[in-house]
Amino acid sequence: AGNTPQVYPMGDWPAPFGIVWVYDRLSGLMLLLTATLGVVSLTYAIATNEDHNGAHFHALFQAQLFGLNGAFLTGDVFNLFVFFEVLLLASYGLMLHGGGAARSKAGLHYMVINLVGSTLFLFAVGALYGVLGTLNLADLAVRIGLAPTSLYGVIAAASLMLFVVFAIKAAAFPLYLWLPGTYAETSAPVAALFAIMTKVGLYAMLRVHGTLFDTATAPASLVNLIGPWELWLGIMTLIMATLGVLAAMNLRRQVAYLILASVGTLLIALGVNTTESIEAALYYWIHTTLLSAGFFLLADIVRRSRGDDDWRIQPAMPRATLIGGLFFIYAMGMAGLPPLTGFFGKTMILHSVLGSPLMGAIFAVVLTTSVLLVIALARSGSTLFYRVDHQEQQVTAQTVSSFAWLA
Repeated sequence: AGNTPQVYPMGDWPAPFGIVWVYDRLSGLMLLLTATLGVVSLTYAIATNEDHNGAHFHALFQAQLFGLNGAFLTGDVFNLFVFFEVLLLASYGLMLHGGGAARSKAGLHYMVINLVGSTLFLFAVGALYGVLGTLNLADLAVRIGLAPTSLYGVIAAASLMLFVVFAIKAAAFPLYLWLPGTYAETSAPVAALFAIMTKVGLYAMLRVHGTLFDTATAPASLVNLIGPWELWLGIMTLIMATLGVLAAMNLRRQVAYLILASVGTLLIALGVNTTESIEAALYYWIHTTLLSAGFFLLADIVRRSRGDDDWRIQPAMPRATLIGGLFFIYAMGMAGLPPLTGFFGKTMILHSVLGSPLMGAIFAVVLTTSVLLVIALARSGSTLFYRVDHQEQQVTAQTVSSFAWLA
């Protein structure tokens, strides 16, 4: 995409009646990430026969991709709701694919919290349409700028409801409790694809609130409505996620909490809401999405090799040097250590908050949590790869190579 967004109105219907697709650099980036994770996850599922553990895996997988791509391309709030429902319905099926009591329990929690989010989404959409008469994002931005002050309260309430919905999708504090169990219990290729699910919520925050409350059109009282919430929830999410990483009892759950830590870091950057912080967030966005997906696949390799991925002494795994090396790379990247991209991403985010009123708090939280992540991952690595006996098991080279390039 060039500097000018490409807009396709379906049926050539104008706003506020028509449905539009909008393709720009941001949506193009998200489409590329989705396609990359889709190819890698599906390849891994086929290589390990995970797609044969239940019915309709490939149909559900394609429906998930359809919902994700639609959410990234739509220029209409109601159709964003529609595509949220499409990807959520597909994710319910993928989450439960293969069955099992633990998976069903985690899936129920996931469905209930997202049904609450969907209900709030409808309320917010109805409120916006009731007072502004449109749901087209660009048209909404114009009408908010022209709206009388008597409507600001309704607009703010609807926008905050949307923020809660997007925070649920992104698993931000305190609405994150559904994610660790869900991601840890589902199959590895599904969890790898789900690495971009939290980014859908963050994308919606950036796209919807960034469009509706643009400084050039929105009234000053609404421009800074969401930013402070993003900043404080980002700080709390990062703190709670780091505690979860320290307390996790197996590698899959630890990786799930690492995704939460990345969500907190990205929310901090979005909350600062400067050009530099958004650029830093997008750089870190790419890094953490790819690395999280690869880490989930690595956790599955470890589980298959050792029999489980708990912090217990187990027989030495075959190809331990290769798998341990990948773990070391992923751990360094997720903790933000040099010379990997995570270090540069966090450095860019910290540089972007210079001059912010909360600069001291942000620096303290980001740096302290990074040190704690190093400690937690070092403990995990030593348990998994060094405190072992010498009984050998098998793991195929194809399984390892299907995701190693994500590092």
